[in-house]
Amino acid sequence: MADNRRWWALVVIALAQLMVVLDMTIVNIALPSAQADLNMSDGNRQWVITAYTLAFGGLLLLGGRVSDLVGRRTTFMIGLLGFAAASALGGAATGEGMLFGARALQGVFAALLAPSALSLLTTTFTDPKDRAKAFGVFGAIVGAGAAIGLLAGGLLTEYLDWRWCLYVNVPVALVAFAGAWVILARGERHPDAHLDVPGALLGSAGMLSIVYGFSEAESRGWSDGLVVTLLAGGVVLLGAFGLWQTRARVPLLPMTVVKDRQRVGAFLTVLLVTIGMFGVFLFLTYYLQGVLGWSPLKTGCAYLPMTVAMIVGSTQIAARLLGRVQPRFLIVPGLLVAAGGLAIIAQVGVEPAYASHVLPGMLMLGLGMSTAMMTSVSLATGSVAPQDAGAASATFNTAQQVGGSIGTALLNTIAASVTSTYLTAHAGPGVDKQLLAAQATVHGFNVATWWAFGALLLAALVAGIVIDAERAPTPQGVGERTPEPVDTAL
Repeated sequence: MADNRRWWALVVIALAQLMVVLDMTIVNIALPSAQADLNMSDGNRQWVITAYTLAFGGLLLLGGRVSDLVGRRTTFMIGLLGFAAASALGGAATGEGMLFGARALQGVFAALLAPSALSLLTTTFTDPKDRAKAFGVFGAIVGAGAAIGLLAGGLLTEYLDWRWCLYVNVPVALVAFAGAWVILARGERHPDAHLDVPGALLGSAGMLSIVYGFSEAESRGWSDGLVVTLLAGGVVLLGAFGLWQTRARVPLLPMTVVKDRQRVGAFLTVLLVTIGMFGVFLFLTYYLQGVLGWSPLKTGCAYLPMTVAMIVGSTQIAARLLGRVQPRFLIVPGLLVAAGGLAIIAQVGVEPAYASHVLPGMLMLGLGMSTAMMTSVSLATGSVAPQDAGAASATFNTAQQVGGSIGTALLNTIAASVTSTYLTAHAGPGVDKQLLAAQATVHGFNVATWWAFGALLLAALVAGIVIDAERAPTPQGVGERTPEPVDTAL
Protein backbone atom coordinates (compact mmCIF):
# COMPACT_ATOMS: atom_id res chain seq x y z
CA MET A 1 0.00 0.00 0.00
CA ALA A 2 2.83 2.35 0.83
CA ASP A 3 4.37 1.76 -2.60
CA ASN A 4 1.03 2.39 -4.31
CA ARG A 5 0.54 5.59 -2.37
CA ARG A 6 3.99 6.81 -3.33
CA TRP A 7 3.44 6.33 -7.06
CA TRP A 8 -0.01 7.90 -6.90
CA ALA A 9 1.63 10.78 -5.04
CA LEU A 10 4.00 11.12 -8.01
CA VAL A 11 0.99 11.43 -10.32
CA VAL A 12 -0.44 14.26 -8.21
CA ILE A 13 2.91 16.08 -7.91
CA ALA A 14 3.65 15.66 -11.63
CA LEU A 15 0.21 16.99 -12.58
CA ALA A 16 0.72 20.13 -10.52
CA GLN A 17 4.24 20.69 -11.87
CA LEU A 18 3.03 20.21 -15.45
CA MET A 19 0.38 22.89 -14.90
CA VAL A 20 2.98 25.37 -13.61
CA VAL A 21 5.41 24.71 -16.49
CA LEU A 22 2.65 24.77 -19.11
CA ASP A 23 1.56 28.24 -18.08
CA MET A 24 4.94 29.63 -19.01
CA THR A 25 4.26 28.91 -22.72
CA ILE A 26 0.59 28.02 -23.24
CA VAL A 27 -0.39 31.70 -23.41
CA ASN A 28 2.28 32.51 -26.04
CA ILE A 29 0.31 31.15 -28.99
CA ALA A 30 -2.95 32.63 -27.62
CA LEU A 31 -1.42 36.09 -27.15
CA PRO A 32 -2.35 37.55 -30.58
CA SER A 33 -6.01 36.58 -30.05
CA ALA A 34 -6.04 37.94 -26.50
CA GLN A 35 -4.42 41.18 -27.66
CA ALA A 36 -7.09 41.74 -30.31
CA ASP A 37 -9.96 40.79 -27.99
CA LEU A 38 -8.87 43.09 -25.14
CA ASN A 39 -7.47 45.91 -27.35
CA MET A 40 -3.97 45.66 -25.88
CA SER A 41 -1.22 47.81 -27.33
CA ASP A 42 1.96 46.24 -28.69
CA GLY A 43 3.87 47.81 -25.82
CA ASN A 44 1.61 46.34 -23.14
CA ARG A 45 1.07 42.83 -24.51
CA GLN A 46 4.37 41.58 -23.04
CA TRP A 47 2.84 41.95 -19.57
CA VAL A 48 0.70 38.86 -20.16
CA ILE A 49 3.97 36.90 -20.00
CA THR A 50 6.02 39.20 -17.79
CA ALA A 51 3.44 39.52 -14.98
CA TYR A 52 3.55 35.74 -14.49
CA THR A 53 7.34 35.28 -14.65
CA LEU A 54 7.95 38.38 -12.54
CA ALA A 55 5.82 37.20 -9.61
CA PHE A 56 6.92 33.57 -10.01
CA GLY A 57 10.65 34.22 -10.20
CA GLY A 58 10.66 36.97 -7.60
CA LEU A 59 8.80 35.08 -4.89
CA LEU A 60 10.20 31.55 -5.28
CA LEU A 61 12.68 31.74 -2.40
CA LEU A 62 9.96 33.02 -0.09
CA GLY A 63 7.58 30.31 -1.30
CA GLY A 64 10.17 27.63 -0.65
CA ARG A 65 10.69 28.70 2.94
CA VAL A 66 6.93 29.03 3.52
CA SER A 67 6.57 25.37 2.48
CA ASP A 68 9.15 24.43 5.12
CA LEU A 69 7.40 26.63 7.67
CA VAL A 70 3.76 25.53 7.36
CA GLY A 71 4.19 22.08 5.79
CA ARG A 72 4.64 21.03 2.18
CA ARG A 73 1.23 19.37 1.78
CA THR A 74 -0.59 22.44 3.12
CA THR A 75 1.42 24.83 0.92
CA PHE A 76 0.95 22.54 -2.07
CA MET A 77 -2.83 22.52 -1.68
CA ILE A 78 -3.08 26.27 -1.05
CA GLY A 79 -1.01 26.82 -4.17
CA LEU A 80 -3.33 24.62 -6.24
CA LEU A 81 -6.52 26.37 -5.11
CA GLY A 82 -5.00 29.83 -5.55
CA PHE A 83 -3.67 28.96 -9.00
CA ALA A 84 -7.11 27.69 -10.05
CA ALA A 85 -8.83 30.86 -8.81
CA ALA A 86 -6.29 33.13 -10.53
CA SER A 87 -6.68 31.16 -13.77
CA ALA A 88 -10.46 31.52 -13.67
CA LEU A 89 -10.08 35.26 -13.06
CA GLY A 90 -7.74 35.59 -16.03
CA GLY A 91 -10.03 33.62 -18.33
CA ALA A 92 -12.91 35.93 -17.43
CA ALA A 93 -10.84 39.10 -17.92
CA THR A 94 -12.77 42.02 -19.38
CA GLY A 95 -9.74 44.25 -19.85
CA GLU A 96 -5.97 44.11 -20.03
CA GLY A 97 -5.48 45.25 -16.41
CA MET A 98 -7.63 42.40 -15.11
CA LEU A 99 -5.67 39.89 -17.21
CA PHE A 100 -2.29 41.25 -16.08
CA GLY A 101 -3.38 41.11 -12.43
CA ALA A 102 -4.63 37.53 -12.80
CA ARG A 103 -1.37 36.44 -14.40
CA ALA A 104 0.57 38.03 -11.54
CA LEU A 105 -1.62 36.13 -9.05
CA GLN A 106 -0.91 32.92 -10.96
CA GLY A 107 2.80 33.64 -10.47
CA VAL A 108 2.34 34.23 -6.74
CA PHE A 109 0.63 30.86 -6.22
CA ALA A 110 3.05 29.11 -8.59
CA ALA A 111 5.85 30.36 -6.32
CA LEU A 112 4.14 28.46 -3.49
CA LEU A 113 3.31 25.41 -5.57
CA ALA A 114 6.55 24.66 -7.44
CA PRO A 115 8.97 24.42 -4.46
CA SER A 116 6.53 22.36 -2.38
CA ALA A 117 5.97 19.97 -5.31
CA LEU A 118 9.69 19.38 -5.84
CA SER A 119 10.45 19.04 -2.14
CA LEU A 120 7.55 16.56 -1.75
CA LEU A 121 9.07 14.51 -4.56
CA THR A 122 12.54 14.68 -3.00
CA THR A 123 11.40 13.53 0.44
CA THR A 124 8.87 10.96 -0.79
CA PHE A 125 11.26 8.90 -2.94
CA THR A 126 14.33 8.01 -0.89
CA ASP A 127 15.14 4.59 -2.37
CA PRO A 128 17.80 5.24 -5.07
CA LYS A 129 16.14 3.06 -7.73
CA ASP A 130 12.63 4.45 -7.17
CA ARG A 131 14.04 7.96 -6.83
CA ALA A 132 15.67 7.66 -10.27
CA LYS A 133 12.35 6.58 -11.83
CA ALA A 134 10.45 9.39 -10.10
CA PHE A 135 12.96 12.02 -11.14
CA GLY A 136 12.87 10.64 -14.67
CA VAL A 137 9.16 11.42 -14.84
CA PHE A 138 9.66 14.80 -13.18
CA GLY A 139 12.57 15.68 -15.48
CA ALA A 140 10.51 14.79 -18.53
CA ILE A 141 7.77 17.15 -17.33
CA VAL A 142 10.21 19.99 -16.63
CA GLY A 143 11.79 19.55 -20.05
CA ALA A 144 8.72 18.79 -22.14
CA GLY A 145 6.27 21.12 -20.39
CA ALA A 146 7.15 24.15 -22.50
CA ALA A 147 6.64 22.22 -25.74
CA ILE A 148 3.38 20.67 -24.50
CA GLY A 149 2.22 24.16 -23.57
CA LEU A 150 2.72 25.36 -27.14
CA LEU A 151 0.72 22.39 -28.47
CA ALA A 152 -2.08 22.90 -25.93
CA GLY A 153 -2.16 26.62 -26.66
CA GLY A 154 -2.53 25.93 -30.37
CA LEU A 155 -5.34 23.41 -29.86
CA LEU A 156 -7.32 25.54 -27.42
CA THR A 157 -6.90 28.79 -29.38
CA GLU A 158 -7.81 27.24 -32.73
CA TYR A 159 -10.80 25.15 -31.65
CA LEU A 160 -12.16 26.95 -28.58
CA ASP A 161 -10.98 30.41 -27.49
CA TRP A 162 -7.83 31.99 -26.06
CA ARG A 163 -9.56 32.19 -22.66
CA TRP A 164 -9.47 28.39 -22.40
CA CYS A 165 -5.68 28.57 -22.18
CA LEU A 166 -6.39 29.87 -18.67
CA TYR A 167 -9.66 28.08 -17.89
CA VAL A 168 -8.02 24.70 -18.54
CA ASN A 169 -6.01 25.09 -15.34
CA VAL A 170 -9.13 25.02 -13.16
CA PRO A 171 -10.12 21.34 -13.63
CA VAL A 172 -6.47 20.25 -13.62
CA ALA A 173 -5.81 22.06 -10.32
CA LEU A 174 -8.98 20.70 -8.73
CA VAL A 175 -8.12 17.12 -9.71
CA ALA A 176 -4.61 17.57 -8.28
CA PHE A 177 -6.10 19.10 -5.10
CA ALA A 178 -8.46 16.13 -4.64
CA GLY A 179 -5.54 13.75 -5.17
CA ALA A 180 -3.39 15.62 -2.65
CA TRP A 181 -6.24 15.58 -0.12
CA VAL A 182 -6.67 11.81 -0.39
CA ILE A 183 -3.13 10.56 -1.05
CA LEU A 184 -0.62 12.87 0.60
CA ALA A 185 -0.16 12.45 4.34
CA ARG A 186 -1.06 15.39 6.54
CA GLY A 187 2.25 17.19 6.95
CA GLU A 188 3.53 19.06 9.95
CA ARG A 189 5.75 22.11 10.04
CA HIS A 190 9.35 21.56 11.01
CA PRO A 191 9.89 22.69 14.62
CA ASP A 192 13.06 24.62 13.73
CA ALA A 193 11.66 26.35 10.63
CA HIS A 194 11.09 30.10 10.97
CA LEU A 195 10.38 32.84 8.48
CA ASP A 196 13.34 35.15 7.95
CA VAL A 197 11.44 38.42 7.32
CA PRO A 198 14.45 40.67 6.43
CA GLY A 199 15.80 37.90 4.19
CA ALA A 200 12.39 37.49 2.55
CA LEU A 201 12.17 41.22 1.80
CA LEU A 202 15.74 41.52 0.50
CA GLY A 203 15.66 38.28 -1.52
CA SER A 204 12.24 38.84 -3.07
CA ALA A 205 12.98 42.51 -3.87
CA GLY A 206 16.31 41.56 -5.44
CA MET A 207 14.80 38.79 -7.56
CA LEU A 208 11.86 40.96 -8.61
CA SER A 209 14.24 43.71 -9.65
CA ILE A 210 16.47 41.36 -11.66
CA VAL A 211 13.59 39.58 -13.43
CA TYR A 212 11.80 42.87 -14.14
CA GLY A 213 15.01 44.43 -15.45
CA PHE A 214 15.63 41.61 -17.92
CA SER A 215 11.98 41.64 -18.99
CA GLU A 216 12.12 45.38 -19.75
CA ALA A 217 15.47 45.08 -21.54
CA GLU A 218 13.76 43.39 -24.48
CA SER A 219 11.59 46.40 -25.29
CA ARG A 220 13.63 49.31 -23.86
CA GLY A 221 17.20 48.25 -24.64
CA TRP A 222 20.07 47.42 -22.31
CA SER A 223 21.27 51.02 -21.93
CA ASP A 224 17.87 52.35 -20.81
CA GLY A 225 18.04 54.09 -17.43
CA LEU A 226 15.24 52.03 -15.90
CA VAL A 227 16.81 48.75 -17.02
CA VAL A 228 20.25 49.68 -15.68
CA THR A 229 18.75 50.86 -12.38
CA LEU A 230 16.71 47.69 -11.97
CA LEU A 231 19.59 45.36 -12.74
CA ALA A 232 22.09 47.26 -10.58
CA GLY A 233 19.58 47.59 -7.76
CA GLY A 234 18.80 43.88 -7.97
CA VAL A 235 22.49 42.99 -7.69
CA VAL A 236 22.89 45.26 -4.64
CA LEU A 237 19.80 43.83 -2.97
CA LEU A 238 20.91 40.25 -3.61
CA GLY A 239 24.35 41.11 -2.25
CA ALA A 240 22.72 42.44 0.91
CA PHE A 241 20.54 39.32 1.00
CA GLY A 242 23.62 37.07 0.83
CA LEU A 243 25.34 39.03 3.61
CA TRP A 244 22.25 38.82 5.80
CA GLN A 245 21.93 35.07 5.25
CA THR A 246 25.34 34.55 6.87
CA ARG A 247 24.08 36.34 10.02
CA ALA A 248 20.40 35.36 10.27
CA ARG A 249 19.48 32.91 13.04
CA VAL A 250 17.30 30.83 10.69
CA PRO A 251 18.15 32.06 7.16
CA LEU A 252 15.70 32.02 4.26
CA LEU A 253 18.37 30.32 2.15
CA PRO A 254 20.66 28.26 4.42
CA MET A 255 24.29 28.52 3.37
CA THR A 256 24.49 24.72 3.43
CA VAL A 257 22.23 24.70 0.37
CA VAL A 258 24.57 26.84 -1.73
CA LYS A 259 27.91 25.76 -0.27
CA ASP A 260 27.59 22.21 -1.55
CA ARG A 261 29.68 21.87 -4.73
CA GLN A 262 27.28 19.50 -6.48
CA ARG A 263 24.24 21.71 -5.89
CA VAL A 264 26.10 24.84 -7.02
CA GLY A 265 27.10 23.01 -10.21
CA ALA A 266 23.51 21.91 -10.77
CA PHE A 267 22.11 25.42 -10.16
CA LEU A 268 24.62 27.00 -12.58
CA THR A 269 23.95 24.32 -15.19
CA VAL A 270 20.19 24.87 -15.03
CA LEU A 271 20.65 28.66 -15.18
CA LEU A 272 22.77 28.43 -18.35
CA VAL A 273 20.59 25.78 -20.00
CA THR A 274 17.41 27.83 -19.57
CA ILE A 275 19.21 30.96 -20.81
CA GLY A 276 19.82 29.06 -24.02
CA MET A 277 16.46 27.33 -24.30
CA PHE A 278 13.65 29.79 -23.62
CA GLY A 279 14.51 32.17 -26.45
CA VAL A 280 14.90 29.28 -28.90
CA PHE A 281 11.35 28.06 -28.23
CA LEU A 282 10.12 31.55 -29.04
CA PHE A 283 12.23 31.76 -32.24
CA LEU A 284 11.02 28.40 -33.50
CA THR A 285 7.41 29.41 -32.90
CA TYR A 286 7.83 32.64 -34.85
CA TYR A 287 9.76 30.82 -37.59
CA LEU A 288 7.06 28.21 -38.08
CA GLN A 289 4.12 30.65 -37.87
CA GLY A 290 5.59 33.90 -39.16
CA VAL A 291 8.02 32.67 -41.84
CA LEU A 292 6.53 29.36 -42.96
CA GLY A 293 2.93 30.46 -42.32
CA TRP A 294 1.87 27.49 -40.21
CA SER A 295 -1.29 27.57 -38.09
CA PRO A 296 -1.10 27.58 -34.26
CA LEU A 297 -2.22 23.93 -34.17
CA LYS A 298 0.32 22.80 -36.77
CA THR A 299 3.02 24.72 -34.92
CA GLY A 300 2.11 23.02 -31.66
CA CYS A 301 2.16 19.60 -33.33
CA ALA A 302 5.62 20.34 -34.72
CA TYR A 303 6.93 20.21 -31.14
CA LEU A 304 5.58 16.70 -30.46
CA PRO A 305 8.74 14.84 -31.60
CA MET A 306 10.82 16.95 -29.21
CA THR A 307 8.39 16.14 -26.40
CA VAL A 308 8.74 12.42 -27.10
CA ALA A 309 12.53 12.77 -27.18
CA MET A 310 12.44 14.54 -23.81
CA ILE A 311 10.42 11.73 -22.25
CA VAL A 312 12.82 9.12 -23.66
CA GLY A 313 15.88 11.04 -22.43
CA SER A 314 14.50 11.40 -18.91
CA THR A 315 12.92 8.00 -18.35
CA GLN A 316 14.99 5.65 -20.52
CA ILE A 317 18.47 7.19 -20.37
CA ALA A 318 18.91 9.36 -17.29
CA ALA A 319 16.64 7.35 -14.96
CA ARG A 320 18.33 4.06 -15.89
CA LEU A 321 21.90 5.36 -15.61
CA LEU A 322 21.62 7.85 -12.74
CA GLY A 323 22.56 5.33 -10.05
CA ARG A 324 25.28 3.68 -12.13
CA VAL A 325 27.49 6.43 -13.54
CA GLN A 326 28.83 9.77 -12.38
CA PRO A 327 26.24 12.54 -12.88
CA ARG A 328 28.57 14.66 -15.02
CA PHE A 329 28.84 11.74 -17.48
CA LEU A 330 25.14 12.21 -18.09
CA ILE A 331 24.98 16.01 -17.94
CA VAL A 332 27.96 16.88 -20.15
CA PRO A 333 27.18 14.50 -23.07
CA GLY A 334 23.50 15.46 -22.82
CA LEU A 335 24.31 19.15 -23.14
CA LEU A 336 26.70 18.52 -26.04
CA VAL A 337 24.00 16.59 -27.91
CA ALA A 338 21.51 19.43 -27.21
CA ALA A 339 24.07 22.00 -28.42
CA GLY A 340 24.49 19.97 -31.61
CA GLY A 341 20.74 20.19 -32.13
CA LEU A 342 20.89 23.98 -31.82
CA ALA A 343 23.76 24.09 -34.34
CA ILE A 344 21.51 22.34 -36.87
CA ILE A 345 18.52 24.60 -36.15
CA ALA A 346 20.72 27.71 -36.46
CA GLN A 347 21.21 26.98 -40.18
CA VAL A 348 17.58 27.25 -41.33
CA GLY A 349 16.64 29.61 -44.15
CA VAL A 350 13.44 31.20 -45.41
CA GLU A 351 12.56 28.05 -47.38
CA PRO A 352 10.78 25.24 -45.51
CA ALA A 353 13.37 23.34 -43.48
CA TYR A 354 11.36 21.41 -40.90
CA ALA A 355 12.33 17.90 -42.03
CA SER A 356 15.93 18.76 -42.89
CA HIS A 357 16.88 21.01 -39.96
CA VAL A 358 14.17 21.68 -37.39
CA LEU A 359 13.07 18.07 -36.79
CA PRO A 360 16.54 16.52 -36.32
CA GLY A 361 17.59 19.54 -34.25
CA MET A 362 14.51 19.20 -32.02
CA LEU A 363 15.12 15.47 -31.49
CA MET A 364 18.73 16.06 -30.44
CA LEU A 365 17.68 19.01 -28.29
CA GLY A 366 14.96 17.06 -26.50
CA LEU A 367 17.05 13.96 -25.92
CA GLY A 368 20.11 15.78 -24.65
CA MET A 369 18.44 18.50 -22.62
CA SER A 370 16.09 16.15 -20.75
CA THR A 371 18.96 13.84 -19.80
CA ALA A 372 20.94 16.76 -18.41
CA MET A 373 17.99 18.46 -16.70
CA MET A 374 16.73 15.34 -14.95
CA THR A 375 20.20 14.64 -13.55
CA SER A 376 20.56 18.27 -12.46
CA VAL A 377 17.24 18.12 -10.59
CA SER A 378 18.49 15.13 -8.61
CA LEU A 379 21.78 16.85 -7.78
CA ALA A 380 20.12 20.14 -6.83
CA THR A 381 17.69 18.64 -4.34
CA GLY A 382 19.49 15.54 -3.07
CA SER A 383 21.39 15.20 0.23
CA VAL A 384 19.72 18.30 1.66
CA ALA A 385 18.36 18.30 5.21
CA PRO A 386 14.58 17.69 5.26
CA GLN A 387 13.87 21.07 6.87
CA ASP A 388 15.72 22.79 4.00
CA ALA A 389 14.15 20.82 1.14
CA GLY A 390 11.81 23.69 0.29
CA ALA A 391 14.68 26.18 0.13
CA ALA A 392 16.73 23.89 -2.13
CA SER A 393 13.75 23.27 -4.40
CA ALA A 394 13.01 26.99 -4.57
CA THR A 395 16.64 27.76 -5.47
CA PHE A 396 16.46 25.26 -8.34
CA ASN A 397 13.23 26.81 -9.61
CA THR A 398 14.70 30.29 -9.20
CA ALA A 399 17.71 29.36 -11.34
CA GLN A 400 15.29 28.11 -13.98
CA GLN A 401 13.12 31.24 -13.88
CA VAL A 402 16.00 33.71 -13.87
CA GLY A 403 17.68 31.80 -16.69
CA GLY A 404 14.48 31.92 -18.71
CA SER A 405 14.06 35.66 -18.13
CA ILE A 406 17.67 36.41 -19.02
CA GLY A 407 17.55 34.15 -22.06
CA THR A 408 14.33 35.59 -23.46
CA ALA A 409 15.48 39.20 -23.04
CA LEU A 410 19.08 38.63 -24.14
CA LEU A 411 18.40 36.43 -27.17
CA ASN A 412 15.44 38.52 -28.35
CA THR A 413 17.51 41.68 -28.08
CA ILE A 414 20.30 40.04 -30.12
CA ALA A 415 17.82 38.80 -32.72
CA ALA A 416 16.13 42.21 -33.06
CA SER A 417 19.47 44.03 -33.38
CA VAL A 418 20.83 41.62 -36.00
CA THR A 419 17.56 41.76 -37.96
CA SER A 420 17.64 45.55 -38.04
CA THR A 421 21.28 45.62 -39.16
CA TYR A 422 20.58 43.07 -41.92
CA LEU A 423 17.64 45.12 -43.22
CA THR A 424 19.72 48.28 -43.35
CA ALA A 425 22.63 46.56 -45.08
CA HIS A 426 20.55 44.82 -47.78
CA ALA A 427 17.84 47.41 -48.49
CA GLY A 428 17.85 49.07 -51.87
CA PRO A 429 15.92 49.64 -55.11
CA GLY A 430 14.49 46.55 -56.74
CA VAL A 431 14.69 44.44 -53.58
CA ASP A 432 11.67 42.31 -52.69
CA LYS A 433 10.76 43.86 -49.35
CA GLN A 434 8.67 40.92 -48.16
CA LEU A 435 11.43 38.43 -48.95
CA LEU A 436 14.05 40.71 -47.40
CA ALA A 437 12.02 40.99 -44.20
CA ALA A 438 11.77 37.19 -43.96
CA GLN A 439 15.50 36.77 -44.64
CA ALA A 440 16.41 39.39 -42.05
CA THR A 441 14.13 37.79 -39.45
CA VAL A 442 15.57 34.32 -40.02
CA HIS A 443 19.11 35.67 -39.94
CA GLY A 444 18.39 37.32 -36.58
CA PHE A 445 16.98 34.05 -35.24
CA ASN A 446 20.02 32.14 -36.47
CA VAL A 447 22.54 34.45 -34.83
CA ALA A 448 20.64 34.39 -31.54
CA THR A 449 20.45 30.58 -31.72
CA TRP A 450 24.25 30.43 -32.06
CA TRP A 451 24.42 32.43 -28.82
CA ALA A 452 22.11 29.85 -27.24
CA PHE A 453 24.47 27.18 -28.56
CA GLY A 454 27.28 28.94 -26.71
CA ALA A 455 25.25 29.01 -23.49
CA LEU A 456 24.81 25.22 -23.65
CA LEU A 457 28.53 24.70 -24.30
CA LEU A 458 29.32 26.89 -21.29
CA ALA A 459 26.84 24.86 -19.21
CA ALA A 460 28.61 21.65 -20.28
CA LEU A 461 31.97 23.16 -19.31
CA VAL A 462 30.69 24.28 -15.89
CA ALA A 463 29.14 20.87 -15.22
CA GLY A 464 32.31 19.06 -16.26
CA ILE A 465 34.50 21.17 -13.97
CA VAL A 466 32.30 21.75 -10.92
CA ILE A 467 30.29 18.53 -10.61
CA ASP A 468 32.47 15.66 -9.43
CA ALA A 469 30.11 13.41 -7.43
CA GLU A 470 30.61 9.67 -7.88
CA ARG A 471 26.87 9.03 -7.73
CA ALA A 472 23.66 11.05 -7.47
CA PRO A 473 23.05 11.94 -3.80
CA THR A 474 20.45 10.31 -1.57
CA PRO A 475 18.27 12.61 0.59
CA GLN A 476 19.22 12.94 4.23
CA GLY A 477 17.05 11.06 6.65
CA VAL A 478 16.72 7.86 4.60
CA GLY A 479 15.61 5.16 6.98
CA GLU A 480 15.16 7.68 9.78
CA ARG A 481 12.08 9.29 11.23
CA THR A 482 11.78 12.84 9.94
CA PRO A 483 9.78 15.73 11.42
CA GLU A 484 7.19 15.62 8.63
CA PRO A 485 5.05 12.44 8.24
CA VAL A 486 4.79 12.88 4.46
CA ASP A 487 8.47 11.97 4.22
CA THR A 488 7.82 8.44 5.45
CA ALA A 489 4.10 7.73 5.18
CA LEU A 490 4.16 7.78 1.39
